[in-house]
Amino acid sequence: MSELTHLDDQGRAHMVDISGKEATARVATARGRLTCASATLDAVRKGKTPKGAVISTAEIAGIMAAKRTADLIPLCHPLALSKVSVTIAPDDDLPGFAVEAEVRTTGPTGVEMEALTAVSTACLTLFDMLKAIDRTMEISGIRVVTKTGGKSGAWGAEA
Repeated sequence: MSELTHLDDQGRAHMVDISGKEATARVATARGRLTCASATLDAVRKGKTPKGAVISTAEIAGIMAAKRTADLIPLCHPLALSKVSVTIAPDDDLPGFAVEAEVRTTGPTGVEMEALTAVSTACLTLFDMLKAIDRTMEISGIRVVTKTGGKSGAWGAEA
């Protein structure tokens, strides 16, 4: 259990001490998708959904969620984020929406959890805003695709 950094010597969960780590520029990008019926995608494009501005609302929800990650994920450090962007793009090939979040900070720990939380919440918000017109939706593929900074350096998922 000594290799699991969120467990102490007795196997109890604890917040990792990052006070000795160097503050570096950290960036993480995460992606996910929400698939839906083609008619749902068309309704969003035409602005004909019951709950209004679906994409912009979900993008804002993702940004807000990234800022609250430490309140949602046990043992996650609260971080001063310097940038959060969430982009949702309609995708006819799914059909549905491609969701991407980029999170930046300068600090002693990474922002992967914040990027994942942003994407997850944006997808959940899309689902919530569209469930009245489409019960077939599915959220999938949420993952970190890049990260930079810290002792381990840069990392990118294979395509």
